[in-house]
Amino acid sequence: MQVQRGDTLGKLAARANVPLERLERFNPGVNARRLEIGQRLLIPTQQERAPSGGPYRYQIRPGDTFSSIARHFGTTSGRIQSANPSASPTNLRIGQIVSLPLSGSATRSSSQGSASSSSSSSANKPATAPTSSAPSQALPSSARRWPWPLDDYRVVRRFGADSRGTLQPMLLATQAGAQAKAVAPGEVRFADGMRQLGEVVIVHHADNLQTVYALCERILVEVGKQVSTGDPLCEVGQSSATQRYDLLFDLRQGGKPIDPKQVLR
Repeated sequence: MQVQRGDTLGKLAARANVPLERLERFNPGVNARRLEIGQRLLIPTQQERAPSGGPYRYQIRPGDTFSSIARHFGTTSGRIQSANPSASPTNLRIGQIVSLPLSGSATRSSSQGSASSSSSSSANKPATAPTSSAPSQALPSSARRWPWPLDDYRVVRRFGADSRGTLQPMLLATQAGAQAKAVAPGEVRFADGMRQLGEVVIVHHADNLQTVYALCERILVEVGKQVSTGDPLCEVGQSSATQRYDLLFDLRQGGKPIDPKQVLR
């Protein structure tokens, strides 16, 4: 599908009759806020799947090679070949289904990156992978009455499982120009782009707590910076699907998700 004047990913998904989430996941290198007229997007078929984690199921199209598929999905042809030992890279059949091993292995694309850095761990990445429920855990005494990350906000999605049982982080709507602020003192451990999540800042706090601020337009801090409560971290971006200015806020202890309402005052 080709991008036309005035298109957003939401409009393209509706035109193709596919869920927006599937369209986004099948086009990991596409920046939703910087679509270009004439840009081509890959439309997933009913036989394909693109979970939050890998592997994807991909259907071979005319002209496909393992190299071209790898470039599109931010992986390598070698990884695709290893995941499909019976498939011949020189004799791919149109309609053939192959497995794309992406989880934890995708490389940063030219326009928007995946979640990977030399110092990152599972605790450094936002909770986007499916999980059935949030574990119940005792919170440390330091996690009490933290301020909200925005001065002006509205909760448009609560933390919790959706209709498919996938645990979703909290989503806050705000105004244009709003800045997400640190909810507690800590150290910035990640400040970069992530596929599907825009610009992302991750802060580590005392007692193995981490906060994640995603869907940002511009990052205001650098990795290694010590921040205090209320310090600006990033400018909130506008969603091409909803036209709102939304902040995805995630709170974790040791990598395990926590309902922010247990901690925020």
